[in-house]
Amino acid sequence: MTHRNDFRDSRILIVDDQISNVRLLERLLDARGYPNHVGVTDSSIVLDLYRSYQPDLILLDLRMPEPDGFQIMDLLQIETGDDYLPILVLTADLAQTTKIRALKAGAKDFLTKPFDQVEVITRIRNMLEVRKLYRELRNQNTILEQKVRERTEDLRKTQVEVIHRLSRAAEIYDQGTGAHIMRISKYTGLVASSLGLSAESIELIESASPMHDIGKIGIPDRILLKAGKLNEDEWRIMQTHTTIGADILSDQHTPLMKTASCIALTHHEKWDGSGYPHGLSRDEIPIEGRIVALCDVFDALVSKRPYKKPWSISRSVKEIEKLRGTAFDPNIVDAFHSVFPDLKTILVNESLLE
Repeated sequence: MTHRNDFRDSRILIVDDQISNVRLLERLLDARGYPNHVGVTDSSIVLDLYRSYQPDLILLDLRMPEPDGFQIMDLLQIETGDDYLPILVLTADLAQTTKIRALKAGAKDFLTKPFDQVEVITRIRNMLEVRKLYRELRNQNTILEQKVRERTEDLRKTQVEVIHRLSRAAEIYDQGTGAHIMRISKYTGLVASSLGLSAESIELIESASPMHDIGKIGIPDRILLKAGKLNEDEWRIMQTHTTIGADILSDQHTPLMKTASCIALTHHEKWDGSGYPHGLSRDEIPIEGRIVALCDVFDALVSKRPYKKPWSISRSVKEIEKLRGTAFDPNIVDAFHSVFPDLKTILVNESLLE
């Protein structure tokens, strides 16, 4: 059982316009081991005193010059928000309407005048115990919420790591290097940021964009690894990597996997509607698909492929500009130009410059 002295450091505020009541309560508190208290008769200073003193319990008279006890409780409810502040009302008015009004205003219990000493200390101790238990529970909830956040973040990081490794494996199989997918992640994050997307959206696009070509694992080697130009039938099969990728990623319902599935499906759609697989145009194409479409093409242009030599940076940029309004959303082309110095730094670090 909790001993009363467990609460000896509790801060108690006494508010009563009668100095005799304040003095009586102070003597009772001192005698029972509650030395940390402040008593006032001027109700107009209570709100400021609450802010500076931060009491654990308020002994509050109802009938005072304005602001009276009801008005003070209204102000304290706004001030305390969702915190639990015990208010022990001091009153000689035992009318039911008064009690109900006080309870609605925030009172937690009542002390009737004249005071019974045993009742005063018992109710104070009980209310301080409730306050202590409330704070312990709130602290436990805070700790649990933090642990949940940490665990969720660990799971997210693990998921992203697995995704990147799978994407890297598919990319190495296709091109002999996994560097492309890592650059795509960095490019898309820069462009998304320049477009003013939310931090959450930017993170999702950065994490999901490496999976844009995951569907290529379903394309036959004779087509995927062919050095020469694809014929019409082969090209039609190659285009299915978009729907294959979306299908692979579609069984999960997390925001990351939904974004990844969307990107896999739409990163070959074009602004003018001439892309695949569904011939979407303009804003029909999700923003993440439009961003990855441009970044993917740019990196392909500056990179060496079995069927082509790498283009120069300047030539690749001119090609992106040439495709403004046809293949690419003009706004995303503008965003690309605005972050180009950072994109170029990524290329230098990747040793892709000629």
